[in-house]
Amino acid sequence: MPKRLRMAGTLVVVSVLLFNGLAVAEVAQTPEKGRAYYEPRGDIVWEVPGDEKILALTFDDGPDSVQTPLVLDLLKQYRIKATFFVIGNKIRQHPDIAKREAAEGHELANHTYSHRFLGQSTVGQIQREMVDTQTAILEATGRKARLFRPPGGVYNSRVLEASKREQLQMVMWSWHQDTRDWSRPGVRRIVRKVLRNARNGDIILLHDYVSGQSQTAEALKIILPELIKSGYHFVTVSELIGHSHPVS
Repeated sequence: MPKRLRMAGTLVVVSVLLFNGLAVAEVAQTPEKGRAYYEPRGDIVWEVPGDEKILALTFDDGPDSVQTPLVLDLLKQYRIKATFFVIGNKIRQHPDIAKREAAEGHELANHTYSHRFLGQSTVGQIQREMVDTQTAILEATGRKARLFRPPGGVYNSRVLEASKREQLQMVMWSWHQDTRDWSRPGVRRIVRKVLRNARNGDIILLHDYVSGQSQTAEALKIILPELIKSGYHFVTVSELIGHSHPVS
């Protein structure tokens, strides 16, 4: 799983690959233009600051047969709606879980078909990743996704244009709400990251699939009641984009 760094306002993604038995760091710097250019234009959304105490929980890389139901059970317990950025080939494997997500009022969004990092992909490869996932979501739920998040946050002008052609709004996450739960840093660290940094209009990055023993569900058992106690309400990302009011 990639590590995400920020340098001079630019997202740098570091992946560790195994090459001839050696760990090699592969750095993909993206994009040609950064957040300061794309965010004011509305091309890409990182967060939607406003005067309402609302947050959007997002979960990447599912659905998973074990981890996703644990997350869904907690969301149902607290009557919370979230946004799941799903992998197309995993929906093919677990259409019943995708159906449950939709039936319980959650938003399903496009996260490519194979979790391919798109920085070096051709236009055709990018388009196929999006289209195949749109088809999988539609066939499983009867609904089309409206949002897209590139794996690892890696994008460029080709990725952005492809998302526009597919009528998908590109969505990232609040930089202060990258929990790095995929790296299994410890339940308390995930909890602290969210609770100490919660701000109106945040888009919180979590995962309903990680390699190994996930800590996300255990962290949510602490995070959700604490945020509710602090007066926060939870919305889907599409609701956040459509309903938040700017700070005057």
